[in-house]
Amino acid sequence: MFSLTEYAQIPMAVVGIVMKFFQIVISFSIGMAAGCIPIVGYNRGAGRNDRVRSLFIRLLAAQVALGAAALILAECFPKSLIALFGASNESSYYTEFAVRTFRIYLCTMIFACMNKALFIYLQALGKALVSTLLSLVRELIFGVGFALILPYFFGLDGILYSMPMSDCLTFLISAGVIAVTIKALKPEKEEFEDDKQQNCNDQPSVR
Repeated sequence: MFSLTEYAQIPMAVVGIVMKFFQIVISFSIGMAAGCIPIVGYNRGAGRNDRVRSLFIRLLAAQVALGAAALILAECFPKSLIALFGASNESSYYTEFAVRTFRIYLCTMIFACMNKALFIYLQALGKALVSTLLSLVRELIFGVGFALILPYFFGLDGILYSMPMSDCLTFLISAGVIAVTIKALKPEKEEFEDDKQQNCNDQPSVR
């Protein structure tokens, strides 16, 4: 259908609207994560890893809430979102494809928000290399790779599924990084208790 001249512009226009909505949500995600940078720097300098870890967990929880809100909008109210961008009076083919695109392309918004927050938080922790590598994996290897490969097998649907697959696979890697980061940000009080217990175990018993 989209090979016809009168419908050829529909996919491009719809993807443009979807990406605008995606960028709005990600802007909120970036804003929340970037706002944590000075707090992380101050508390890392003060040796308060407990606060840094607590802030990291709260940030991830906020990203889940943001992603869930965006997901609900994309899945339940796609027509309303289309109308916001001035496309409410388009043809039925346009509306049908737009609804389908919103629901498929944005079905992993929770993962997308968490991934973006993790990239920024890692930079705040001084782990710029890990952050850069994860970002490159998401944007180049998965993002560009799937966008080029999947259409050969699934046609236009391959484009729609490229971003969800990229976000899912990136999150599988990010989940391990999140677990390691939280473990590494062990509060000093717990570290002191562990050291104290270790010292007690190392002392020879007196009879």
